[in-house]
Amino acid sequence: MMPSSPQWKAYRETEPDHGTHGKVTLCRKLSKYAVIFLFLAVFGLMFLLRNVSSMENWNCHTVSALNQLKSRIQSSFIPVNLPTFNHNHTFCAHLGQKPSPEDELEERYLLDSIAWPGPPPRSSPVVLDQTSDPVHSLFTLPIKEGREWHVGDQLEALVQMHDFQGRPKRYGGDFLLARLHSPELQAGVAGKVLDHRNGSYSALFPLLWVGSAQVEITLVHSSEAIAVLRRLREERPDRVFAKSLFRSGSHSETTVCNMCLPPDQKLQCNYTDLSTGEPWYCYKPKVLGCDTRINHAKGGYVKNLLTSKEAPLFQSGVNIKVHIHASGPDRINVLPPRKDRAEVESSVKPEAIQHAPSGYYYKDSWRSLNGVTMRQFSKSSAIIQCLENKVINMYGDSTVRQWFEHLLAFVPELKELNLHSPKHVGPFMAVNCTHNILLKYRCHGPPIQFSTVIASELRYISNELDRLSGGPNTVVVFTIWAHFCPFPVEVYIRRLRHIRRAVLRLLDRAPGTIIVIRSANLRALDPEVSLNYSDWYSLQLDEVLRAMFKGLNVLLVDAWQMTLAHRSPHNVHPPTPIIKNMIDMLLSYICPETKKSHQ
Repeated sequence: MMPSSPQWKAYRETEPDHGTHGKVTLCRKLSKYAVIFLFLAVFGLMFLLRNVSSMENWNCHTVSALNQLKSRIQSSFIPVNLPTFNHNHTFCAHLGQKPSPEDELEERYLLDSIAWPGPPPRSSPVVLDQTSDPVHSLFTLPIKEGREWHVGDQLEALVQMHDFQGRPKRYGGDFLLARLHSPELQAGVAGKVLDHRNGSYSALFPLLWVGSAQVEITLVHSSEAIAVLRRLREERPDRVFAKSLFRSGSHSETTVCNMCLPPDQKLQCNYTDLSTGEPWYCYKPKVLGCDTRINHAKGGYVKNLLTSKEAPLFQSGVNIKVHIHASGPDRINVLPPRKDRAEVESSVKPEAIQHAPSGYYYKDSWRSLNGVTMRQFSKSSAIIQCLENKVINMYGDSTVRQWFEHLLAFVPELKELNLHSPKHVGPFMAVNCTHNILLKYRCHGPPIQFSTVIASELRYISNELDRLSGGPNTVVVFTIWAHFCPFPVEVYIRRLRHIRRAVLRLLDRAPGTIIVIRSANLRALDPEVSLNYSDWYSLQLDEVLRAMFKGLNVLLVDAWQMTLAHRSPHNVHPPTPIIKNMIDMLLSYICPETKKSHQ
């Protein structure tokens, strides 16, 4: 939608009234008491303007005008030598509409549920030698002579972390990944890591196949590095920014945009979504008005965010995604299930924590453990038969756009319509008229670091869902996570809350609608990517998403475990074998197996 549409209002700048000569003459005749009242009125107005963002019922043009008038008044009182950005995470985290008491309670619960243990307080900055070193750290398997392992048992690996001087760590908070796999069988399952808060960890694996099973433990980040990532997320949400082009006639200008811009003296254009209250701002061009915005594009990254002591905590091949070696054997041989498990001591005590993954790979095919029977859609004709008379709406970032692209490549019967959309941006649409299939993709609204998105095509998922009629022939697929990593978790909770409400409205008016959520997934990390898009950020967001949609009539494709369990290197855009399994999972949801199903 263009900036003049109801959903995206560009708030025009208004100039302050300078008054007339008669008014100036009148002011000069005021008594000294009237002058005092005048100053009180000015300061009262300033107080009102400081709190204008909470007045949600004001006319949007009025709000923008008052915000810009506030900037002019403040620029007369703020000394020029003050810092331009007070790095207070609450400025970004609590923008938008004020949450209800119920929403605030849920937010506190969600934040508590993802609380991460940190290193103990220090009187001096941490040095690399005192942090977790994957080379000195070890894991062990409880292998005893004569011990047998069977399908259905649970294997526990014990991990002990050491620092770069070889000393055992005495506190937790390291980010570890665990995987059990068999290269020979092309099998793999994600493990569950338990932090004992004393430098030791347990990695739990269910034994799901017969044959070799090898343990792999990876240090993603040390606890000291996690503390840095947490600080950046809370204090520097501006470190990833976008930009917009403004143009009128032959004149054009480009300015920085973000969900939360530093509150300095620059005037801002307010593009807050009117339906959801989702905030978005751009610095106002020097000459052009806010209603001349043409597009939204990837801006860049703030550099030099780390101190000299923090930078060594993020080194590829040293302490970012480095494997931890075993102190003995790192694999076991798994036998078929026991005939009578009651007669033989189980590998774990009954009261021990059991890990129940969502699925696992065997012969490179994903086998779901969440109740759905996986179908293999190996022919395009099977996909066409499944999608017949369906409208599939895909919303989100490039990781769900991959699904759209995979279907186009694998199913030649789907013909893409030329919407003259930017490559890798969209919106995109494909059809099959013979079988009445419509497949659509649209990116989610800002923040999103795509190359160039036309301003009129920036849409929020919740608003798009509200436009759907829904029904048993309507499929909704969405993912939203990667572009929210740099921001405080409260920002993500607010966005999911709007989407969840729209999902509930859709299911209420059309209960048969199929809604599928694609979770976050792992990615390749280097020092720069880690600071903005670390897997730790993605993990926290993913846990929030699962909690907020738990119990609703929605379906989940667990991209996190599907990328962790697979043998392929981590990539934000997983390779074809993983995508093929994800699509099979999606289609198994849309077309569940029946007695007449032909795989």
